[in-house]
Amino acid sequence: QVQPVESGGGSVQSGGSLRLSCAASKLPVNAFCMGWFRQAPGKEREGVATFRIRDGRTNYADPAKGRFTLSKDKAQNILYLQMNSLKPEDTAMYYCAASRDFWCRDLSISQYFGWGQGTQVTVSS
Repeated sequence: QVQPVESGGGSVQSGGSLRLSCAASKLPVNAFCMGWFRQAPGKEREGVATFRIRDGRTNYADPAKGRFTLSKDKAQNILYLQMNSLKPEDTAMYYCAASRDFWCRDLSISQYFGWGQGTQVTVSS
């Protein structure tokens, strides 16, 4: 079963940037979508953005719009999340996972599988 490996987290000051990576080899053929999620202490895991594998279409949750950008290195099968203008409220553990959602618009956690261990992002004010 696919288990993505996330990396790239760290500690930055407000306004800074980070680029997260999600390496997901051996995706099943019906994994049409990859998604990034985050979970802050004491809060539920929430969707950040989705990437439709067949055509690169992206979908962002409101907190990520205009600040975060998804891209994919096809050769190495790595999904990147570029995060700019980071805010303290972006502090969370960030995870990526795969989905069989053909349209790749759903950020519901229940649609995703193959969760990685996550990478910590800490933004200080």
